[in-house]
Amino acid sequence: MKRLFRIVLSLIIIVAICILAINIYVKSSVKNQINANGTDGADCILVLGAGVINGVPTNMLEDRILEAVKLYNQGASSKIIMSGDHGRKDYDEVNVMKSFAIERGIPDEDIFMDHAGFSTYESLYRAKEIFGVRKVIIVTQEYHLYRALYIANCLGLEAVGTPSDPRAYYGQEFREVREILARNKDFLYCIFKPKPTFLGEAIPVSGNGNVTND
Repeated sequence: MKRLFRIVLSLIIIVAICILAINIYVKSSVKNQINANGTDGADCILVLGAGVINGVPTNMLEDRILEAVKLYNQGASSKIIMSGDHGRKDYDEVNVMKSFAIERGIPDEDIFMDHAGFSTYESLYRAKEIFGVRKVIIVTQEYHLYRALYIANCLGLEAVGTPSDPRAYYGQEFREVREILARNKDFLYCIFKPKPTFLGEAIPVSGNGNVTND
């Protein structure tokens, strides 16, 4: 029993070391892409979904959209992709995101909706394969940017990240711990590059965003 206990303990320690090492690698490999100068001629600003409640963006999502609006008005890019979960009729992140931005002065034709951005990996994969994005400015909270940028790099996108952290968020300590595991998951995804849940016909981000309306 003692020998078995030592073997199990050793395996647990090895796994923990691997998880922490991958986490450090993912973060360190992209840190210079955060708050960097925008890519010249960025195809779009990509806003990653973060939940809506009763048709209203969560605090985290609101801050992401507001940051994208600011970047658009500064001329960082002339197009925005709102990528989130619209996998069922009674839950719709992307239309809420688009409406929120339109209310703040963004022309509706400049806003594309990715209705099948069910995860960070799928949002980046679909940005490239469906919307034809090659240069992208990713907007999300800083803790999340490391993973998003790492995925973008692995998929061959030229990406920089703009953090949207103007306030503290309830439960952030839990998110930070969970994100360590998420970085490990997407590290493996980037090795095997599975296809997302849905693909479909190309919708060039250079066109009119209203073609993504439902």
